[in-house]
Amino acid sequence: MAEVVALPLKKPSDVDVVKPLVNLITSTFSTADNPEDYSSQIQEFSKLRNHAIWKAFEKYESSLEVIYRYYDQLHALEAKIPPTDVQIPFKWKDAFNKGSLFGGRVSLTISSLSYERVCILYNIAALQSAVAANQSLETNEGLKLAAKLFQQSAGILLHLKNTVIGAIQVEPTPDLNPETLHALSSFMLAQAQEVFVYKAMFDRMKEAVTAKLCIQCSEFYAEAMMMLQKDSVRQIIDKDWIPLVAGKQAAFIGLAQYFQSVVCKGNKEIGEEIARLQTAIELLKSGQQRSSRTHLFQDYLTKAERALADANKDNDFIYHDRIPDSKHLPVIQKAALAKPLPIPEHFSSNFSDLFAGLVPMPVHQALAAYEVRKAELVNREINELRVATQFLNGVLASLNLPAALEDTSGEVVPQSLVEKSVAVSSMGGLSKLDSMISELPELLQRNTDILNEAERMLNEEEASDKQLKEQFKEKWNRTPSAKLTETFKSNISKYREIINTAINADKIIREKFEAHKRGMNLLSGGVEYMKASLPHPGSGGNQDTDASRLLRGLMEEVETLKAERDTIEGELKSATTDMKEKFLMSLADQGSINEAALSTEALGRSYGTLQQQVKESLSRQQTLLARIQDANNEMIQQRSGTDGSSRQERDVALKELAAAHDAFVELQRHLSEGAKFYNDLTSVLVAFQNKVSDFCFARKTEKEELMKDLTQDLSRGLVINYYLLKINMSFLDSAKKEPPARPPPPQFTPAGSMESTASLPYPLQQPQIMPMPYAQPPIAPYPQYTACALPTGYNPYATIAGYPHHPATSHQQQQQQHHPYAAYPQQQYTVYPTYPGYQNYPHKPVP
Repeated sequence: MAEVVALPLKKPSDVDVVKPLVNLITSTFSTADNPEDYSSQIQEFSKLRNHAIWKAFEKYESSLEVIYRYYDQLHALEAKIPPTDVQIPFKWKDAFNKGSLFGGRVSLTISSLSYERVCILYNIAALQSAVAANQSLETNEGLKLAAKLFQQSAGILLHLKNTVIGAIQVEPTPDLNPETLHALSSFMLAQAQEVFVYKAMFDRMKEAVTAKLCIQCSEFYAEAMMMLQKDSVRQIIDKDWIPLVAGKQAAFIGLAQYFQSVVCKGNKEIGEEIARLQTAIELLKSGQQRSSRTHLFQDYLTKAERALADANKDNDFIYHDRIPDSKHLPVIQKAALAKPLPIPEHFSSNFSDLFAGLVPMPVHQALAAYEVRKAELVNREINELRVATQFLNGVLASLNLPAALEDTSGEVVPQSLVEKSVAVSSMGGLSKLDSMISELPELLQRNTDILNEAERMLNEEEASDKQLKEQFKEKWNRTPSAKLTETFKSNISKYREIINTAINADKIIREKFEAHKRGMNLLSGGVEYMKASLPHPGSGGNQDTDASRLLRGLMEEVETLKAERDTIEGELKSATTDMKEKFLMSLADQGSINEAALSTEALGRSYGTLQQQVKESLSRQQTLLARIQDANNEMIQQRSGTDGSSRQERDVALKELAAAHDAFVELQRHLSEGAKFYNDLTSVLVAFQNKVSDFCFARKTEKEELMKDLTQDLSRGLVINYYLLKINMSFLDSAKKEPPARPPPPQFTPAGSMESTASLPYPLQQPQIMPMPYAQPPIAPYPQYTACALPTGYNPYATIAGYPHHPATSHQQQQQQHHPYAAYPQQQYTVYPTYPGYQNYPHKPVP
């Protein structure tokens, strides 16, 4: 009963999505403290893609759910990661490509999730139309599903028409051209309305309702016809589509007139019934003729002819009703049931996000900004504590405390230095520190090499792109590398600055190591080694005075202060606040995230108490140092019986050892942090290098595809030029061998005479030479040819501007001046008359 059309599918290509996605997620979402491993999810995503892109060609209803699942995962992933950062060369071929010589772009390769989503979305619309076309329109279930799928397909195509250019930001293939998508959407909508007409017939609805649906269906087909006949669309679609649409546009007006005639019969309006039946028969036959389908609504044509015969018989013998002119028949109202359906949030019935742990990009960016604020606060507070502690240790070392309190006889090493020696030895001693320092240049060189390699790849890719741009000029129309690599180069500069800062830090560490190397060597040698190296103070000893006892109490307070600071530092490092939920709630409620306000509030709540403790600790240190200095001065005054010079030398040695211990602990911490920094930087730079490598690979693939297209176009142009030149030479040789006869004297015809004019001179009297396909006759002014310019760059050597279209006879040219289907010369359609009151229904001519 019905013939509906399915859209062709875009042809995909296999591509590795695993490695680029792993690299991207690792570099964007992972840190050394919080690694993100989505290897299994990415593998599942890759399998889902491979299944979806090829399952669509089976064109079954079950295939829809497969491609739905992949699209939902793709759409969810696109919202969480920057789509243009995914360096995967997605390649899709034009759905309507039939290998035409002068068609548009056959395929397109873009490294963007947005482009992949657009192509998958188009294939969903195409697959929906195919499944709808395969439904049985003689069952209620088939009609419902077909109407739903055609409306969904129309909605998707309309959505793509409005968004495709913004999504891919380059010239698309012809199937994704906005004009093409608009035409296809109109076509699918007309077919959806057609299915509703069949549903009304199947449900035996009232004839008046069915007539309204038919009129609207014809209007939809008229709009689709107008869009399909645009030059950019007509040249790529199937040649049978326009005749079919033209036939249905006329036939559905005929059906509307038939069903309205049944209404008139029920109202005993016999004259109007006959007029509508006559119009219905004329339009149904016109629909068959236009579509070249003699079976199109043949059953309703037969019913209309029988009804007309019965109505004429009844009118002749019974009613004798006047038959009105069809131009004055009342207008049939329209009823539109079909409409483009919006794209749902999720196509699949049971969507489960594979990458649920990855937050949307706005949230991820807010979390990254929060972590930066948090790191700045924590580092600032910890740095204040460490600087204060270093200052405290320096003051105590300058006062030779607490060693001065323990060195009462000079015969033994002070207990505090013994403990410091044991601590240094347990941490590996001088040799361990020297080994850690010697590893820094190797770690630094490794990071520098990785960064240099990434920069080299970018420079080589940019140089190659510039060279090809100079070679192909305007034909090399892809985005220049310099624009795409701005972020990469900015990151390279940032990483270079970080490495230079690390080099300066390494230099400071080495200088401090050399300054305290002797003292650290003594501490590493053990108690006896230190005792042998310390100067003897002489016969005197230290007295246990009130000042010395006060100093011992103050030294205990110092140790307590240091322990408290270690606790505060640990709490600063371990304090956490889950900002993910807060940012997600803000994004859901307000549509945006005020990261600064939310982060400041959260940091104040989490770290306010600890910041207050840091301030109190710094204040206590000032008071404590003042008391220590006073007590130390008093103790020195109370001492007696000590050899001044020997005692001074021994105090200097003890101070050196105390300072060496403090330097060892500090250097040990800095070197551990430095090694961790370099290793973390290596992970970051490797991920960055992988992104650069993926980008260069994607650009290389895109370059090869573009060069392949340009090379094929050039080879085609050379072949055409060869045949054009061959035809030109053949034509000129023929002209030389058979020169034209002298033209006869001009004959003058009186004005208004119908006699023929004089014969035209050469070359119009030459016998027509049938050129090879796509060849252009060497002489321009043939009236039966219309020149069509070749694309730029295809024809560098020939002197001919174009190739001919199919010839049209003068009779056809006369018809095309007023024929509503002039843009479609393959089939001549009979123009049905314009009826008063129905002026909106006949097919609209192409503007």
